[in-house]
Amino acid sequence: PRVGETPAHIGGTTLFGDNVEDEWFIVYLVREITRDFPGLAARIDDNDGEFLLIEAADFLPKWLNPENSENRVFFYKGELHIIPLSESLEQDWDLSAPCPTISEALALLSTRSEEFLAAEPIRAAVYKRIDGYPEKIRASLHRAQCYLPAAIAAVLRQRPSLVAAAVQAFYLRDPADLRACRRPFQTFPPEQRVMTVVTFTRCLYAQLVQQKFVPDRRSGYTLPAPSHPQYKAHELGMKLAHGFEILCSKSGQVSPDSKRNVLSGPLWERFLRSLKEKDYFKGEMEGSAKYSELLHMAEDYFQQSVTTPESCVEVSPGDEILALLQTTPVDLKEFEREAACLPPEDDDSWLDITPDALDQMLKEARDDSLPSANEEEQKYDLEAVAESMKAFVSKVSTHEGAEMPWSSDESHVTFDVDSFTKAIDRILGADSEELDSDDLDEEEEFGFSDEDDEDSGAGNQTRNQKVSPDELIGSLKSYMHEMDRELAQTNVGKSFTTQKKGASSVAAAPSESAGPDCGAEDPELAPVDVDMNLVANLLESYSAQAGLAGPTSNILQSMGVYLPENTDHSGLS
Repeated sequence: PRVGETPAHIGGTTLFGDNVEDEWFIVYLVREITRDFPGLAARIDDNDGEFLLIEAADFLPKWLNPENSENRVFFYKGELHIIPLSESLEQDWDLSAPCPTISEALALLSTRSEEFLAAEPIRAAVYKRIDGYPEKIRASLHRAQCYLPAAIAAVLRQRPSLVAAAVQAFYLRDPADLRACRRPFQTFPPEQRVMTVVTFTRCLYAQLVQQKFVPDRRSGYTLPAPSHPQYKAHELGMKLAHGFEILCSKSGQVSPDSKRNVLSGPLWERFLRSLKEKDYFKGEMEGSAKYSELLHMAEDYFQQSVTTPESCVEVSPGDEILALLQTTPVDLKEFEREAACLPPEDDDSWLDITPDALDQMLKEARDDSLPSANEEEQKYDLEAVAESMKAFVSKVSTHEGAEMPWSSDESHVTFDVDSFTKAIDRILGADSEELDSDDLDEEEEFGFSDEDDEDSGAGNQTRNQKVSPDELIGSLKSYMHEMDRELAQTNVGKSFTTQKKGASSVAAAPSESAGPDCGAEDPELAPVDVDMNLVANLLESYSAQAGLAGPTSNILQSMGVYLPENTDHSGLS
């Protein structure tokens, strides 16, 4: 239906829980729908926002950020499209430009979709996650034998999807839920159990099998010895029975997801945004008591006035299970006959990941084209580490973090010659007339007065002279040399690696020329080997990561430098 300025559309919300693959399967379905129906455009997001852009974050243009990405990312004719800023806004780099409305975005897509096709790297990153569907659907399922109450087997035969609600109820159980399991089961007693095959997703199976749980003796459920050949089937059936019993114990209650679903759609988001624009919260800070009170009032009004009763009332899984039990016959003998010739269950060795398999998964997630560890060791050059780090520290840094330099086609460079010249003059030296009264007061405060000079005339003459840049640089070098000489005998100075004598006469030249009396008086003062100290500290930090993610590997990998594995267990010498 048409809602406000939004054209007629079909929308939906899916709770995918911990199974992220379900979310990407929905992305695949949305893409295929727009491919089969070229007149349709579709957009999809989750609780993280535009997660399609998050997947392709390494390839996004500079102007695109979470604040201006709403209503810009669409699937259209089976391809991913991104609506850019208008040409005038791009030239001004107005990153806070308002997002287009749905109607504006659809109008642009219908007339100029070829111009908005996402760049190839962006599309490749997104399409890589949905590659292999629909074949991957079968690979994501797992069949397992379960020793279940016959009533649950009958319910699952009619509605296989209820296994997800039962696993979730057991997996997310709390002490209040377990009250229904600390007495004899009312709905699914253990007396009439049968062996059957249940189909899970791999995520649901892993959640169920990995949790350790001992049933209460009052429930009537017991487990055989772990050495029993069907111990796993009994354990899985017991856990599922507890999940179904918890669901039925909550029957008649309003589903906790119903209110959340109503308040998570785009209609609520637009309603909340309009309240903020009209100063409904009266400047209250988000999260404060007054803000929360006003927010709850708005939520109640929205549910009562905007939504229809049919849309906000959901049948709870427990009510659905009880309704199916009223209409579904339970033939115990038929289940027993089927149990005699059950198909084999799937191998669950995929739950165990070896270190080699984990390394391969990490390598594929990082970059398929990266060389192996042996190739890295053979071709590795430590000079690349130092040069990359020097290049990194010289790049642009903003409040959002350090950035790599923009490419020539993205950068907008302006150069003011006069401003540049004045800035250089201020750095290299300025006339004494440019000093204000505050500067003169500071000189008097620290004792830099004419009385310290040999005579006042000479002092005035000195102040009126213009100090050359060469003299300033020479004086600065003298100060630096004095500091180096004092620090050389401290723990700070001894912690640095210095250049060996005769190793680099070019590097030693600045220190020798720093002053008229340096070099001859301090033959032991050798220049610090900057590259060696940089590489040594980086390698020490990388070794301390013990193979895990850390600052050194993250920074170097962002610049395309990948350190080999640390095979030297003796540490740095």
